[in-house]
Amino acid sequence: MERELIDVDHHLVRLLIPPFTPGGRDPGYIAAYPPGIRENGGQYTHAAIWVGWAFADVGDGERAARVFDLLNPIGHSRDAAAIQNYRVEPYVVAADIGGVPPYVGRGGWTWYTGSAAWLWRLGVERILGLRPERGGVRIEPCLPPKWRRVDVTIQRPGGKLAITVENPDGVSTGVSETWIDGVAEEQAFVAFPTDGGERHIIVRIRPKRAEVMPDQDAAAPAIPVKT
Repeated sequence: MERELIDVDHHLVRLLIPPFTPGGRDPGYIAAYPPGIRENGGQYTHAAIWVGWAFADVGDGERAARVFDLLNPIGHSRDAAAIQNYRVEPYVVAADIGGVPPYVGRGGWTWYTGSAAWLWRLGVERILGLRPERGGVRIEPCLPPKWRRVDVTIQRPGGKLAITVENPDGVSTGVSETWIDGVAEEQAFVAFPTDGGERHIIVRIRPKRAEVMPDQDAAAPAIPVKT
């Protein structure tokens, strides 16, 4: 998928390539679009966002963030030439973007799309790892390794959560420590305050330890133990 469909130069994550063309095989509905538009060989942004989600699910924060950056509409308006090509608002997520000439980089539907909410979720819930649960938030980041610290404030009617994620070893995932108001906790779930106060949370991620099974030769490579 990364090799065939991600186009870094044009800030695209295509749905398929090459597009279906008149006279070829008939796939049905999507061939009603011109080649390179929407589902027929363009970027269908809902699906493109789920690519980033999948990278996060396998613990690859670098690629998850790269997909997010490619889908960020501001990247399609980086200079005057890009603005003339994109032709839609640079501050709204487009539901689709053209994928083959002469439509490469041409924005489609903007305001009328649920993909904006999905892109927000990719950034907040999967990369920053702030997953809402009943009464609070679970913190399970999947960061690009070069991100060594992230600070986030969540404001709710009952108070604030001031969250710091520390990444001293430059990894993507693996919560090793959670501190809530100076007290070490074993779980990464934090309840929202209800008294108007502010809770201070520090989450530290580190690489998972690799251990050797007892019956292995001591010279054999360590096998990571899943927890």
